[in-house]
Amino acid sequence: MPEKHGVVTFQGNPLTLLGDLPAVGAKAPEFTVLTNDVSPVGLADFTEKVLVVVSVPSVDTPVCDLETRRFNAEATGLGPQVRILVVSMDLPFAQKRWCAAAGVDRVTTLSDHALASFGQAYGVLIKELRLLARAVFVLNTDRAVTYAQLVPEITSEPDYAAALDAARAALA
Repeated sequence: MPEKHGVVTFQGNPLTLLGDLPAVGAKAPEFTVLTNDVSPVGLADFTEKVLVVVSVPSVDTPVCDLETRRFNAEATGLGPQVRILVVSMDLPFAQKRWCAAAGVDRVTTLSDHALASFGQAYGVLIKELRLLARAVFVLNTDRAVTYAQLVPEITSEPDYAAALDAARAALA
């Protein structure tokens, strides 16, 4: 598995990512993750026209909490043909509990803790921490990647406007 050192940092300290980030224009890699009821799902299970796939280290940390709430708030404006998935290494039970406490009900949280399938397939698995790096991918109807942002500093937020614009453009 390819390793990339120093592509992302945590509080300025370089980390190693495993896997390859899919390129814009490439077919989105398949993955297997767990839903909040511990059922396995993959990319093919999501039939919406456009997917916004967000990876975060843990929904129960300040920046990830803020980011997931922001995407939850933005989901309504994107319409029913767009689905936002938030993938982390959190246990499904913890994700479900966090969503209920945070009032997050318009994004789908998914757990990569069992296989790290998403993290490896999308090049966002942090070797040193076994967490996911912060990234956003937009997938169109053909499941091609139309937008990809790997956030260089784990404690920073993504470019929401660019991701949301890419989701809207993928609908056209």
